[in-house]
Amino acid sequence: MWEQCPDRHYQPHETSQVDILIVPGLRNSGPDHWQTRWQQKLSTAKCVDMGNWERPHLADWRERLVRAVNAAERPVVLVAHSLGVVMVAHAAPEFEPGKVVGAYLVAMADVEDTTRSSPETHNFAPIPREPLPFETVMVASRNDPHAAWTRSETIANQWGAKFEDAGEAGHINADSGQGPWPEGLLSFARFMSRLG
Repeated sequence: MWEQCPDRHYQPHETSQVDILIVPGLRNSGPDHWQTRWQQKLSTAKCVDMGNWERPHLADWRERLVRAVNAAERPVVLVAHSLGVVMVAHAAPEFEPGKVVGAYLVAMADVEDTTRSSPETHNFAPIPREPLPFETVMVASRNDPHAAWTRSETIANQWGAKFEDAGEAGHINADSGQGPWPEGLLSFARFMSRLG
């Protein structure tokens, strides 16, 4: 299970040497969401403006993410949540080779499962299954209402991602009580240390 973060001001290793691009999901991440808190805490982090947060369109979101990644002046680490996780997989083939050095993916929204996903996200199906060409961690919750645990694990394996168990943490957002999410920050720090 997850370790508790001993110091709430704990900073992931070497974040100053990369551009951390935050990729939220449907309706963006609110002020209490861990992505927003990390953006405020990490000096090189910024949120990618995906345009229409309420009615996302795959081609538009892909273009915006690819543009943000390819415009970065330093190596990029992506931090995605929910629909943003699926977006990373869609956009990955269009990133400049070697530009993205890592992706930290949390609580993937299963856009192929129409009983679990929002209708606004169905145009993001099917989910790409090709291995991602950079170091990747996928964190999943055992009781996420937007993706079955076994589906998340299967897709993580297809992507070549290290799969991490967040326990029963809902959709790993502020609504499920994971606002600050210190366990996630510690996990992210371990991920960053592996990137060297």
